[in-house]
Amino acid sequence: MMMPSHPAADLCIEHLTVVIRKADRPLVVVNNVSLEIPAGRSVGLVGESGAGKSMTAYAVLRILPTDAAAITGGRILLGDVDLVPLPEPELNRYRGARIGMIFQEPSAALNPILSVGEQVKEGIVVHHGKKGARERAVEALRQVGLDPSFFGRYPHQLSGGQQQRVLIASAIAPGPSVLIADEPTSGLDVTVQAQILDLLYRVQQELGMSMLLITHSLGLVAQRTEHVYVMRRGEIVESGPTAQVFEDPKHPYTRTILKIAREISAYRRTCGF
Repeated sequence: MMMPSHPAADLCIEHLTVVIRKADRPLVVVNNVSLEIPAGRSVGLVGESGAGKSMTAYAVLRILPTDAAAITGGRILLGDVDLVPLPEPELNRYRGARIGMIFQEPSAALNPILSVGEQVKEGIVVHHGKKGARERAVEALRQVGLDPSFFGRYPHQLSGGQQQRVLIASAIAPGPSVLIADEPTSGLDVTVQAQILDLLYRVQQELGMSMLLITHSLGLVAQRTEHVYVMRRGEIVESGPTAQVFEDPKHPYTRTILKIAREISAYRRTCGF
């Protein structure tokens, strides 16, 4: 059974600013950020920890991790709909159904007392009803390489890589047109990282989704994105086609993280990783 899907839509972030209110002075964590994920394309957002990458992703769905954080400027356009001013009930129509998100650390994101199949099924039921929900959940698990026997298993019975596959299945099951993957290989070993990234790219291509791949490593986006944005201290410092940025980085920060990525890759090859 094919997953339900929506027409592909561009996700455009225009001049987004996110501030955390503090007693002494506001802390700007996302500063005038603009980026675009074209329909059906894969885009990377890279930068060091604390650069504002995850906060940008959370702002898209207005799930900021603290009540002290707020969007103070900009627009987030899904097609021609600005998500920023939408009331919560209306925004819930877009969360999951139109924009799916894969969170960091699957062991923390998954509910330990529910079977993984029930967790994959949840989003389908919310957005499409109960009819056929189990079959759609099984199909989503199959699409990420997990056979139907995984439906009744619990998170603690799975490896880290299998848990991450479950999160991907949960994100794609309702049929979103946009997929946001926030550090989807965090905590996984190098071999499993490659498998998960290849899986994400394959699923994105097969389902025709737009994808924003968020990572601290420029090296991880090399073969799996068409365009990349480099973020530092809450701002986009460089962007362009991925191959172009790799071949001729303009910003000193981009050159630095690219140099580090190449040194790590060379070290792993030397050590046989």
